[in-house]
Amino acid sequence: MSAEERAWAKTYAETPYTKLPWYSPRPSPWVKQAVENRWIRPPSLVLDIGCGAGTTVLWLCREEFRATGLDLAPGAIDAARGRAHRRKIPATFVQGSATAMPFPKATFDAASDNGCFHAIPLAARGDYASEVARVVKPGGAFLLTWIGREETRTYGPPHRPSLEEVATIFEPTFTFIRTEFFGADLPGAWTTGGPGGQSLARYSALLRRRRSAQPPPR
Repeated sequence: MSAEERAWAKTYAETPYTKLPWYSPRPSPWVKQAVENRWIRPPSLVLDIGCGAGTTVLWLCREEFRATGLDLAPGAIDAARGRAHRRKIPATFVQGSATAMPFPKATFDAASDNGCFHAIPLAARGDYASEVARVVKPGGAFLLTWIGREETRTYGPPHRPSLEEVATIFEPTFTFIRTEFFGADLPGAWTTGGPGGQSLARYSALLRRRRSAQPPPR
């Protein structure tokens, strides 16, 4: 077990998952919007990266998707599997790293990330983007939500990427179909779970896996 995994194991061992600030009893708003707008459609195979206790995965399964959750924290996976078992929902949860995903190439029709990318160390974000591109089929959707640079309060991840940074990392393998900004004081802002939940400014984007290489500059 890596030092990072041990740290996550300690976090989940010391704090009930419902009290952790990133937990929410509601699925990702951007994933819900994607389903409502039919950007993704059942019975697609969807990967939720950084799934935590599995709320979005369980919701997708109820919407007749075939959903898998991935998280580095063993405690998160244990919590997610327990919730799925109690509710008799046929979800799959896998413990593993977002920068070295334990899945074959082009496994998933779509992927979602509601807060994992902005927690990845800066030096590893390129590896993360490469792994998402590897496991998502050409033409598949990627639903990405992150806390952006516009969120200037102390709470939140230490390195909050700008839209330009995100585009630079993902454009070689994805096209940006739709991008929206939700200010902390506007409907759709990121509301944290756990005690003392806060609304945070966020970006959400719909990307599509390129079917061919990015064209060269002209």
